[in-house]
Amino acid sequence: MSIAERATSSRPAAAASPHALFGAGGSEPYARALRRSEQSPLVLRESQHGTLTSRITMDVDRWHADADATDLALLGAVTGPVLDIGCGPGRMVRGAAALGLDVLGIDVSPAAIEVARASGLTVVEASVFEEVPNAGRWHTALLVDGNIGIGGDVIALLERCRELITPSGEIVVELHVDPTTDREYIASLVDSDGGASELFPWAEVGLDRIAHLAPQLRLALRHAWVSEGRSFCRLVATCT
Repeated sequence: MSIAERATSSRPAAAASPHALFGAGGSEPYARALRRSEQSPLVLRESQHGTLTSRITMDVDRWHADADATDLALLGAVTGPVLDIGCGPGRMVRGAAALGLDVLGIDVSPAAIEVARASGLTVVEASVFEEVPNAGRWHTALLVDGNIGIGGDVIALLERCRELITPSGEIVVELHVDPTTDREYIASLVDSDGGASELFPWAEVGLDRIAHLAPQLRLALRHAWVSEGRSFCRLVATCT
């Protein structure tokens, strides 16, 4: 039995997270978008002094699609077992499994887990900041599709990922395409019908900030690259 399979067979039901969650509450736009047969964009809006300013349009169709060439190239360069943090409906989990990798997806959204499980994927409902199956035994942790923003605190998220990987493990991060970006803010997710989630903390970060943070988090920036307009880096655990 693989690490991912043991995780789903032995882990107790996930507890509610004390953190405000991505796209949750209010009109539940994230859950509604995941369950719709016809997808429509979601817009991440920053809350400033009571008003919402659009920042990112999220492609729900891509979340449901198969892993593309950029995704597969990323997955082909990693070693399992792989933990996909914020897996959503499971695009990267499905892609990793197709390549023969031992992979587990985690997400705080019951709707995301429902959709992923319906596709036969190995996923659990869990927050990265709480109990995670097989902590310290994952060789690769994935933070793609903007998931470096989870919790609105990049340092806390990377520190937690560092705890989840093996002493020789790595964290693969999808970054903002502008290397100078460094923002932590309060956001809401809004769908095409105007339905909004409750407010939640979020972050966007580019390569410059990650390169600055890595040494203090016992991580080394091993590689950075851009593919099809998307920016990535590989952070490797260090002993010092």
